[in-house]
Amino acid sequence: MAQGSNFVDYVKICCRSGHGGAGSTHLHRDKHTAKGGPDGGDGGRGGHVIVKGNAQLWTLLHLKYRKHVIAGNGDPGGSALCTGKTGRDEILEVPLGTIARDAETGEVIFEISHDGETKVLTPGGRGGLGNWHFKSSTQQTPRFAQPGEPGQEVWNILELKLLADVGLVGFPNAGKSTLLSVVSAAKPEIADYAFTTLVPNLGIVSYRDNKSFVMADIPGIIEGASQGKGLGFRFLRHIERNSVLLFMVPADTTRTITQEYEILQHELQEYNPELMHKPRVLAITKSDMLDDELTEEMKQQVPKDIPYVFISSVAQKNLDKLKDLLWQAINQ
Repeated sequence: MAQGSNFVDYVKICCRSGHGGAGSTHLHRDKHTAKGGPDGGDGGRGGHVIVKGNAQLWTLLHLKYRKHVIAGNGDPGGSALCTGKTGRDEILEVPLGTIARDAETGEVIFEISHDGETKVLTPGGRGGLGNWHFKSSTQQTPRFAQPGEPGQEVWNILELKLLADVGLVGFPNAGKSTLLSVVSAAKPEIADYAFTTLVPNLGIVSYRDNKSFVMADIPGIIEGASQGKGLGFRFLRHIERNSVLLFMVPADTTRTITQEYEILQHELQEYNPELMHKPRVLAITKSDMLDDELTEEMKQQVPKDIPYVFISSVAQKNLDKLKDLLWQAINQ
């Protein structure tokens, strides 16, 4: 399966809830009662379209080709005050971090953040009241009842924002996927060309005393990404949900470390200024190519307002120190 075909973080679906059942106009009759009073039951509620969180899912792939979700209609009320059957609910299971939006207005309806959490995306129509509700001293045999409410048909957007403790931010070929493959069991695609990573990857990073945290490898950002260049801002939204941002700058960059760091910062700020308040750590990658003299020289180029470490994923240099910095940032 080609990379990216099994990761879907955006789907647009048409949700149609069920119509409510009509109330009954039945009048009581049996062999002992020729003209009984009203005993028509209420109609059943139409089925909801419900979204449910599932911690075992990590993509919206199972909804990619399901464009129409149709819930069942409620049954009409019956005699002897019998309420009609409730319409069948349609339950859409989604990964945690999924946001539901109205497709026309873009308004956020709700967010799913806990396993087993359920929210009604499109409510079903209410069932109509039976004629039993309308009897009175002056209207003893009402021969009318309420019709059921119609269901709703709405286009909705389900958008996944990955939940992770640490998000890797850097230009293409900064060593993000290599780091994730070394510190976790994740197997992202790694190659010597730009945009090898086309979809986010998640990995569980082991830490001391049986502790661990989740690391997300976000596809590379280039200058102008916030305006749609490269892969654009499609994957920038995944960075919003990460507790800590790990900026990665390769030691062989053609710019200075500060320049590269500031470009990355600028792109995040243009996309969402709130990202600037997240804890940050800087990793200078591919440092196995540097000798001690070059390392000391490059330390002078490092920004002063951020904790940093020189690492090498291939040589596994200073990875424990990097984990320590990340753990401290996560638990600030």
